[in-house]
Amino acid sequence: MKDKKVLLTGGTGGLGKGILPSVIAQGGLITIPYREERDAKSVRQMLTQKELEQVILVKADLTEESSVSQIVKDMGRVEVLIHLVGGFDMGDTHEYSLEDWQKIFSINLLTTFLTCKHCLQSMREYNYGRIVTIGSRGAVDPEPKLAAYSAAKAGVVALTQAIAKETKEFNITANTVLPSVIDTPANREAMGEENAQKWVKPASLAQVICFLASEAAKDVSGAAIPVYGSA
Repeated sequence: MKDKKVLLTGGTGGLGKGILPSVIAQGGLITIPYREERDAKSVRQMLTQKELEQVILVKADLTEESSVSQIVKDMGRVEVLIHLVGGFDMGDTHEYSLEDWQKIFSINLLTTFLTCKHCLQSMREYNYGRIVTIGSRGAVDPEPKLAAYSAAKAGVVALTQAIAKETKEFNITANTVLPSVIDTPANREAMGEENAQKWVKPASLAQVICFLASEAAKDVSGAAIPVYGSA
């Protein structure tokens, strides 16, 4: 990814902070959208001054098309999209509210569509692109109380695979990664640490994601790659 312009969404979250150092090490020129100033501050604090030279932080709402469009326009060109934005929720289907259903689809599927749509416009113009999205094990192996989340992530997988077939002639690849529980501070707080050693480490996901975003993966497109750890 050396000197490639990279849009890294979700870069201020637990997974994003685990992956960001690997993208920096690969030489990417990275734009990271954020919602709250404290999120941007936390990223700045974890990076050295030299690393910060490769990172631009932009306040944006990825559920708003105009906001996504402006990010891509300001970048001038997007060569790599790593879309990590997503949200988790659970509940019995017969009690699940329409409002919560719409929220979980918005944060997971709508943001994926909007970022892919506008990045693809740039990638098709320049005949080059690498897209990596984050699905979930639940997309292919749903669990009880995860109907909304699993359905939204299944949509992410289908969207990504459709893009892969649409872009065969444009030197663009699109792949999705399917993690199980990720070892982030938020998950440890919510679920305890008893089984954390079995969860997927962000560093492991970073290796898979950076491979898919690289020249080495030019012949891989439309894949949904499970990264389940030992859980």
